[in-house]
Amino acid sequence: MDLGRFLAVARGDEPADLVLKGGRVINVFTGEIAEADVALAGGLIAGIGEGYAGHQEVHIGERYICPGLIDAHVHIESSMVTPFQFARAVVPRGTTTVVCDPHEIANVVGTAGIRYMLEASEGLPLTVYVNLPSCVPATPMGTAGAELTVEDLVPLADHPRVLGLAEMMNLPGLVLGVPEVVAKVEAFRDRVIDGHAPGFSGKWLQAYAGAGPGSDHECTAPEEMRERLRLGMRVFLREATGAKNLRDLLPALTPVNTRRCALCTDDRHPADLLDEGHIDHLIRLAVAEGLDPVTAIQLATLNAAEAFGLRDRGAIAPGRRADLVVFSDLQDFHAEMVFSAGRLVAQAGEPVGTWVEPTADDSAVRSTIRVAWDRVRLDVPAPDPAAVTARVRVIGIVPDQILTEHLVEEVPVREGMVVADPQRDLLKVAVIERHRGTGNVGLGFVHGLGLKRGALAGSVGHDAHNLVVAGCDDESMLTAARAVAHLDGGLVAAAGGEVLAQVPLPIAGLMSDQPLERVRHEMDRLVEAAHALGSPLHDPFMVLGFLALEVIPALRLTDQGLVDVEAFDFVPLFVE
Repeated sequence: MDLGRFLAVARGDEPADLVLKGGRVINVFTGEIAEADVALAGGLIAGIGEGYAGHQEVHIGERYICPGLIDAHVHIESSMVTPFQFARAVVPRGTTTVVCDPHEIANVVGTAGIRYMLEASEGLPLTVYVNLPSCVPATPMGTAGAELTVEDLVPLADHPRVLGLAEMMNLPGLVLGVPEVVAKVEAFRDRVIDGHAPGFSGKWLQAYAGAGPGSDHECTAPEEMRERLRLGMRVFLREATGAKNLRDLLPALTPVNTRRCALCTDDRHPADLLDEGHIDHLIRLAVAEGLDPVTAIQLATLNAAEAFGLRDRGAIAPGRRADLVVFSDLQDFHAEMVFSAGRLVAQAGEPVGTWVEPTADDSAVRSTIRVAWDRVRLDVPAPDPAAVTARVRVIGIVPDQILTEHLVEEVPVREGMVVADPQRDLLKVAVIERHRGTGNVGLGFVHGLGLKRGALAGSVGHDAHNLVVAGCDDESMLTAARAVAHLDGGLVAAAGGEVLAQVPLPIAGLMSDQPLERVRHEMDRLVEAAHALGSPLHDPFMVLGFLALEVIPALRLTDQGLVDVEAFDFVPLFVE
């Protein structure tokens, strides 16, 4: 806004556009709570205190006012809806800014996916900042739909909502000095670079932190968190649909190190966004675990803003963007009014006013399923066809984590083929290449999915997003996998030759083009079908989607084979 008018309003010489009267203002700089009016003008906070008058005045009656909440790291694609629909879910809960990494859609269609996400998030009541995907593909051990070099990324860096480089998942590549990995870090050395270092410590972690990545959202234990903080890294405490780490990390927070931490959701499915919430859910969890409420709000506002150099937001102070949340209970944070750039955009948990969905060309992010079905085989020949069992490596699911275990189990052999053993929760899993029609199929076994019959499949398979299917028998697996392809992307539950439930995801095989409420209803039916097939997991499709992520320990499966992440190499399925 015009500086002259701003100064006049700040001095009290001219009326503000809006004054919030009688609130209790949370000062995230000092930790204080003070009764004060908040004057807004031109989308900014003009002043805090007594005596401000406005063209419009709202008496909020001793309720609290805090800055708009900020998600320090999120993949919007994991909400399975477009940025507009995602904003409809999170803004009424108090989130006004997110820092997203569009590496999911970039792994499918490259820079066209990044441009689509930027276009589809333009002008929303939610400010969507972007960190450019650093690892497309995540590693050479999986076949993605695109490959982004530093030459592909640099032209996008000048976009006003691009902050820097997203999570550098190829830690070994960076630490070992692989030229193409180092080139990306060097190109963004003067910008923010997010990290991703699950399970790493010692000298390798020191080399990684020294090379440039300044944060990590993959901590699962207090000592991991402390080690990163000691190296000068920031830690984003995560509570996702699949990875629930917040409670475990809270004991590591101290009055000194708290300012180096922030909150993030990473990946959350529609039901969790609508039922539990977004960053507001993390605040409630932290407070319920004993964290001071003002400190929890600081984690969700100022700390995140400072981590990304966002000096215009994250606090209630003169000159800052008027992103504000009004709520009543410090112990049970629920947004009652949400302001974005000084405009009331949500009230009582619902959007307010006219929200215009941005116009975005989605032609380049559709029709992305290309499977060479004539080359797809799911049978696994046993090393000894006459044997009754075979020893195989098994991906072990860890409840409420995206980490896995590297197990070795005896599985049955029938007619010379190794098969699933649902009674012992040993299911077959396949990753079918779906971008280039190569016919690649990685085959393995998984423990912890819990199906007693049938199969689950999806075109969401972090990070290369090939077609992932797991099940009790080959017929069910093929039925589910083919149904995903028929949908041109989606999630499916099947039994035998019957499709039981499905969620179409035609945008890159990752997102729906339908309203959030419809996607949530479809997901509810799908998860109910998975539960009816025997899975006890809260959201088995989120777990299924991470079985192919070859940068998270310990054992994973890509379209190219079984990966021992800790050795960063392929390993044979069979164990002598």
